[in-house]
Amino acid sequence: MSEVPLLDIRNLKVYFPIYQGLLKKEVGTVRAVDNVSFNIKKGGLFGLVGETASGKTTIAKTILGVVHPTSGEIRFKGEKISHLNDESRRKLTSKMQMIHQDTSSSLNPRKKVGELIKVALDIHRIGTAVERLDEVSRMLQYVQLPPENFLSKYPAALSGGQKQRVAIARALILKPEVVVLDEPTSALDVSVQAKILNLLTKLKKEFNLTYLFISHDLSVVLNMSDTIGVMYLGELVEVGGSEDILVNPMHPYTRALISAIPVISEKERNILPKVPPLRGEIGSAINPPTGCRFHTRCPYAKEKCARERPNWVQINEKHTVRCYLVQRF
Repeated sequence: MSEVPLLDIRNLKVYFPIYQGLLKKEVGTVRAVDNVSFNIKKGGLFGLVGETASGKTTIAKTILGVVHPTSGEIRFKGEKISHLNDESRRKLTSKMQMIHQDTSSSLNPRKKVGELIKVALDIHRIGTAVERLDEVSRMLQYVQLPPENFLSKYPAALSGGQKQRVAIARALILKPEVVVLDEPTSALDVSVQAKILNLLTKLKKEFNLTYLFISHDLSVVLNMSDTIGVMYLGELVEVGGSEDILVNPMHPYTRALISAIPVISEKERNILPKVPPLRGEIGSAINPPTGCRFHTRCPYAKEKCARERPNWVQINEKHTVRCYLVQRF
């Protein structure tokens, strides 16, 4: 009997209506996420990568209940969670947490660090006042912020890296099973990014966490993830193990992302796939291209690509791609 995924997304669609005028007449639809399916096993790290406006963050918000799906299902431990009522959703927040990209705006500047981390324990009424404070101190130690120095500090007194550590502590204080990381290091200096990524890796092992790692930076996702999903304009176009994606990328868009990874040596440059320049800009989610959505930018596109949406092609047990041109590579 196969293992039930901890998190299972099935045929997820998230559409947003566009209204216009005083009467709020619906004049169009933004297809932010269009028929996306993937799953994450317990202890796994699934990286979701793609350009801005590809639908990555919308998927994250839908998983956490901030956005309601248009159709499809989201299951946690086999139980459907995509249409929970407010009370059931509140109980689920202790199991699923999110670390945001813009830490500064997610931390209340009027509250001290200790209060920011403790608020989740207060809401869920976990422990006594003394026990809550002790738990906050322990969590600060886990994220390498000495409690004696940071409990009473305000966010304005913290560096970018320290704010992110506070955000991590706040997310983990309820001991969740799934943590959604939405561009967790994109606002940080490169030297600080590495320290935060190392900390996240360490905490994943210590707390037996399952991560959904969202980023536009494929080089970071390749280093962090065991499985990667590549998104383009609301759709998944390729899914595979991180080594498969790096060594044998099959979709032209994936190959373009990998070819753009910065390198410092000629040897590394020779490893990257050689891809002709992409054409134009990413399409519109309001009026997406017919057929393969990437065909308007693909240097290899044929007439069929514009007419018909390609089906998934199985490369190996864990590697699938949605493209007519697999044999070309």
